[in-house]
Amino acid sequence: MSKFRTYAYLRASTIEQDKARAKGALIQFADEHSLSISAFFAENESGAKLDRPELFRLLEIAQKGDILLVEQIDRISRLKDDDWYSLKSIIKDKGLRVVSLDLPTSHQFAVVNDEFTERMLSAINDLMLDMLAAIARKDYEDRRRRQKEGINKAKSEGRYRGRPVDLELRKKIEGMLIDNKSYDYIQHILGCSRTTISKVSKLLKNGS
Repeated sequence: MSKFRTYAYLRASTIEQDKARAKGALIQFADEHSLSISAFFAENESGAKLDRPELFRLLEIAQKGDILLVEQIDRISRLKDDDWYSLKSIIKDKGLRVVSLDLPTSHQFAVVNDEFTERMLSAINDLMLDMLAAIARKDYEDRRRRQKEGINKAKSEGRYRGRPVDLELRKKIEGMLIDNKSYDYIQHILGCSRTTISKVSKLLKNGS
């Protein structure tokens, strides 16, 4: 029986993204590599922000030698450099092994048994992690830039109407806030971001 445990992390930046598909891919990978996933941690938060409650709950629970399993590196990081190095330092200080489906060099962490091989793999994997994290951040910044350019163009042409409001989701959040449900509870039940809950809360307080 393995001495380490495997924890899977699922992140989607919007409620529309399908976490079920990613969960299926992680389960399939675990089965193929004789891993038993001890728990799934899922949340709807942007990978560009360091403050992600479920990710840090996972990091708090995990112990040295445990595996942090993700579908893609951008699930844990679209962070700017300082935040990425802070997160990576926490992972390394805890002695965790990051295994990502899109990073083949990390797959050997699922079967490595000796210290020398693990140290060699760690050195290689750290370089690849940094590279993929940098690529994920650049992709995030490029998409934000293109989005901003598109909005500015639409505004100049009089076509911009702003992002449509999800009235059904807003009503559900309002109801739960009125019932004094916590942000964590609402986020877990509805799968929405804390930012969305905060916006609805401000509208309620302002009577909008």
